[in-house]
Amino acid sequence: MATEPIEAQGQTEKELDGGVSLIRVIVADSEPIFRVGMRKIFALEDDIRVMAQTETLAQTESAVQRHPIDVLLMEASIATEPGESVAALMQIVPKLKVVLIVADQDESEILEYVRRGACGVVPRSISPNLLIKCIRKVAAGETWLDNRCINLVIEAYRAQATKLISPKTRTKLSSKELMIISGVTQGLRNKEIATDVGTTEQVVKNYLRKIYDKLGVSDRLELALYCMHHKLLSGLPSVPETPATPAVPATPADSISNVAGNSR
Repeated sequence: MATEPIEAQGQTEKELDGGVSLIRVIVADSEPIFRVGMRKIFALEDDIRVMAQTETLAQTESAVQRHPIDVLLMEASIATEPGESVAALMQIVPKLKVVLIVADQDESEILEYVRRGACGVVPRSISPNLLIKCIRKVAAGETWLDNRCINLVIEAYRAQATKLISPKTRTKLSSKELMIISGVTQGLRNKEIATDVGTTEQVVKNYLRKIYDKLGVSDRLELALYCMHHKLLSGLPSVPETPATPAVPATPADSISNVAGNSR
């Protein structure tokens, strides 16, 4: 049965007596025992207040809009696409800092979470003392990752830098992946690309995630810049378009502007 967000008791002002900043937290987790445990742990700290507890993504989206909040401690698995959910929540509350709780530290998933804006990733087995330290560090504007996660992120960015500067690097891409990339560089939205390629919008999204991972880029703009730098689509036909009224050809600068404006 769904649980409505539980209001915090006591002082909820941003600053406590003595000038100490209050850290306002929402705990989002599917396990009631875990939520209760987190609330009890945070209740022992003078500078941390649990503003609400939620168990679904929909409740969490509602709670971050209803409550003043600094840090969202969220179980990754309450969302089908945790990375996309982090980005969506940060659009609702731009200054929101998200810490994700994960059962397994999968390399590709952790990198996706960080790229999407997560400020911390912690295992479900984290100790109370470390979790409290994590919340305080993240609230202060720092990123919280354990040593293994830090190494994964560093290696990923090293690999990306190597790909961007090495003219010899040539990642193998399928014909459909190249067609989708072509659509992105033309400034088309996912729905338009899906129509032209003959597939669904969700399939296009799935392909784009794989393409980002292959090329070491994180968004459409980086993908377009990568293509221009490496002449990835040189000699390839564009995505087929429905006949329309002739228009003035777009310049490279116009294409980049279109890509930046089409995030979907």
